[in-house]
Amino acid sequence: MAVFTPVEEAEAEPFISRFGLGSLRALTPIAEGVENTNYRLDTDQGRFVLTLFEGRTDEAALPFCLGLTRHAAERGLPCASALVDAGGEAIGRLNGRPAAILDWLPGVAKTEPSLDDQAAAGALLARLHLAAADYPAERANPVGAAARRALFERCDTRAAGADRRILERLAPWVAAHAPDPAAGLPRGPIHADYFPDNLLFEGGAPSGLIDFYFACVDALAYDLAIALSAWGFDATGAPLPAALHAFQSGYEAVRPLSAAERAALPELGAVAAVRFTLTRLHDRLFHDPAALVTPKDPAPFLRRLDWWTGAPLAA
Repeated sequence: MAVFTPVEEAEAEPFISRFGLGSLRALTPIAEGVENTNYRLDTDQGRFVLTLFEGRTDEAALPFCLGLTRHAAERGLPCASALVDAGGEAIGRLNGRPAAILDWLPGVAKTEPSLDDQAAAGALLARLHLAAADYPAERANPVGAAARRALFERCDTRAAGADRRILERLAPWVAAHAPDPAAGLPRGPIHADYFPDNLLFEGGAPSGLIDFYFACVDALAYDLAIALSAWGFDATGAPLPAALHAFQSGYEAVRPLSAAERAALPELGAVAAVRFTLTRLHDRLFHDPAALVTPKDPAPFLRRLDWWTGAPLAA
């Protein structure tokens, strides 16, 4: 259950009152998610999400992330806007954590998306890239090359056995001299965590794109590579060719890739696989037994790396 910082109703009420939401009716923990604490917030004015941002979320980046989701919502995408209080502030503090209240979005995430769902998800990602093109704020990738090297070096202090072999496989991709496959490609704001559990569906269509807290400015094709790595493989890390094709086709129906982006996609996919292998390995090696979230196995993303480097995605 993804509640790292418990909140009682009596603790939440003063925070909620700043946003003019009326009386609190219910505060219900939301089990999904692994990064932040989320509660479903029911008041006499409707349903919202109360989020407390935990340690991995950079508080300084919250204005960028919340601003981007508002920017996308204002352009018609199914994204949540953060509420602002009477002083125009969206971010406050609750129980020692930065906190915000966002619109509730309907729908549920799909654990087994159909090919139509894959295409719709790809199209929505492309729409996000187009809608965000004029978003003026900047944020460097929080899991960029330097951060990946730092994760690798920290894992190196504790890894043994099979985990050591994982690091040996990743080493060429985190070396200081490793080339950047995103160099020279079109850039803009990206979601950077476009996994199936961050996209809600209702009535057969996407109804809510959530969790923008890794959002940053980077290569648009890298965001597509992350999404393909998330949507186009099964739980073991084996590729699903029809899903990969449907997602990329949905994306390119809205925003066609350039020849350079298409050529770079396999290496960008490899970088995405390295990122998630490292973060999962780090979380396993440095897991706090008191935490309520079970670390995820890095092996399925290591298998994605093998696929991206051995079988480039067809044009």
